[in-house]
Amino acid sequence: MAELTVTPRSSLADRPVRVHVRGLAPCQLVTLLASLTDERGSRFRAHAFYRADERGEVDAERHAALGGDFSGVWPMGLFWFLRPDTLFQRLVKRDVVGSPFLVRLEVFDAVHLDAGPEQQPLAACTAERWYVGPGVERAPVHEGRVRGALFLPP
Repeated sequence: MAELTVTPRSSLADRPVRVHVRGLAPCQLVTLLASLTDERGSRFRAHAFYRADERGEVDAERHAALGGDFSGVWPMGLFWFLRPDTLFQRLVKRDVVGSPFLVRLEVFDAVHLDAGPEQQPLAACTAERWYVGPGVERAPVHEGRVRGALFLPP
């Protein structure tokens, strides 16, 4: 039984996380898929192909992606290479204080260029990516023609 974990599950958006899959067959070829839906409803995705090691594990920190949206060792590649499903969309976080981006990670058997709803993942999990730490307060700034926000630590 495959198990996909992201450690830590909840973190700030600029902090690295560890993506790890265990419980695969030795040398099994898998596709890792990351997806999120932004506040406007636009969907962003990234995928990469990996081959499990002799213990049946894939660790994005140690194993090189064989292809997909990136290749080589990119520990945060599934987060950094998120692309919109619709052209000319940008990933923008408007509510930086109230809610995180929820990034769904899935692992599929073999190479899948576009995992449709009929394909069931071997394992899945969700990572929370926050833009403001706990206890930080946001104060709007309106002074003359200056507009912005001041983020005050706890």
